[in-house]
Amino acid sequence: MTEPLAAAHPPVPEEILAYYARGQEDARLRSGAGRLEFWRTQDVLRRLLPPAPARVLDVGGGSGVHAAWLAADGYRVELLDPVPLHVAQAAELPGVTARHGDARSLPAADGSADAVLLLGPLYHLTERADRVAALAEAARVARPGGLVVAATINRWAGLHDLLNQGRYFDAATQARVHATVDDGRTRSIGPEATFTTAYFHRPDEVPAEFAEAGLVTTGQYGVEGAAWLMGDVVEWLDDPARRAMALDAVRRTESEPSLLGVSSHLLTAATAPSRP
Repeated sequence: MTEPLAAAHPPVPEEILAYYARGQEDARLRSGAGRLEFWRTQDVLRRLLPPAPARVLDVGGGSGVHAAWLAADGYRVELLDPVPLHVAQAAELPGVTARHGDARSLPAADGSADAVLLLGPLYHLTERADRVAALAEAARVARPGGLVVAATINRWAGLHDLLNQGRYFDAATQARVHATVDDGRTRSIGPEATFTTAYFHRPDEVPAEFAEAGLVTTGQYGVEGAAWLMGDVVEWLDDPARRAMALDAVRRTESEPSLLGVSSHLLTAATAPSRP
């Protein structure tokens, strides 16, 4: 089938584009504590994805941090992202096709991908209708029964992170993080902002949004578990033996319902619906 006409959606907010134009996203998952998110996302996806050389559409794939290893694993990878810098960086990766795109209106034909990944878009779409639109597009583009996996940030991630860093105890900071816990919307604005406009989900919200988009949820996986809150996380990530044991520990609790909200990020997996 032909690709759909582009739907009329509000543009990506300028502050989000400006945040990622700083060029810091490419290094975030390659060093320090960010490696925990990278390795755990890789671990979960390698268990869920169909065998290579399946076609994977990496929607909002940033600079291609995940696209790179997917292509190295033998997958046919196409990356879409709204940030020009990210598209240029990803286009340099062997085996990766990269182009500009919006998660809410994918430039891809119905059923043309074996798996669709949304590892960034949902938490930058602050309106539920936009998130459901992105998920519906993933459902359309995935083949019937194909895999859709989306990442979300948990509602309490900011509060936990600030406590862990010792930055929670300022009254103004507390007011901002409490407001995010109340309604999910970040309020990190100004020169000291460490993040940009975003929406933080409660774990049980995500399957409801998937269902509204026609997707059938098959599992949820806490990415970092409680391990990201350990003060020596970088130290044990640097030690291959301890890292392997810690990653195994996180894997053992990844789908425990009572612990899903402790993780900073959550992966939700689903299958695309059959078509008439």
